[in-house]
Amino acid sequence: MTRAGWIRLLVIVAMIGALELACRLNFIDHRVMIPPSQMATALITMLASGQLNDDIVRTLGVIAIAVALSVVFGFALGLIIHALPRLRAALDPFFATYYAVPVFIFYPVMIAIFGLSLVPIVLMGVATAIVAMIIATLNGLDRIPRVLTKVARVHRMGRLATALQLQLPAAAPYLFTGVKLSVSYAFIAVIAAEFILAPAGLGRDIANAYADFNNRRMYALMLLVLLIATVVNAGLHAWDLRWAKRRGARPS
Repeated sequence: MTRAGWIRLLVIVAMIGALELACRLNFIDHRVMIPPSQMATALITMLASGQLNDDIVRTLGVIAIAVALSVVFGFALGLIIHALPRLRAALDPFFATYYAVPVFIFYPVMIAIFGLSLVPIVLMGVATAIVAMIIATLNGLDRIPRVLTKVARVHRMGRLATALQLQLPAAAPYLFTGVKLSVSYAFIAVIAAEFILAPAGLGRDIANAYADFNNRRMYALMLLVLLIATVVNAGLHAWDLRWAKRRGARPS
């Protein structure tokens, strides 16, 4: 582990320790929050019983589908928009303000159309994540050195060979940033959509525990969501570091 990694770990441990102490000394009322140790104990008990298996599989499956659709279609749309300057000029203001728009106002409409199924949740995940991939694709294509095009012409490379062998590797760091952002946005959107209204899923479990004033279960589920998000982000960051070392650059 690097020095920065150890510093991050120490900060996290210190924050958890401070929260544990504050809860144990009643600086934080137990009706508001339980100690982290009790959250962990409750989570281990629920995981050992297997009662969360179906909801974990459901939620992670929906997130994976939303991320895959966002990355594939976001990359494709980015290519098309980059090739049409007039279209891009018209859409740039929309991209700049997209995340200021409350996308979740359309969730009830999607439920009315598709019912309480996985479709509205997947669509919310895609709607939240796809623009990040489009923007990352546009940024990556904008920053491809023009010399690569000249090299391709000198070697008489076709458009497909130029795109795959020269342009795509050059834009890869920005594309990977888009993938990471898509994962984060899809994760947030899916959990939030399940929390608002869904028949099952981790977000629905958290909402039910909140409604029942079951702090022990609610905080255990929140801890699970945080752990999953942390593991996924750590994995993507490690992959980015390895990729950056191979290409001799800084991670995106």
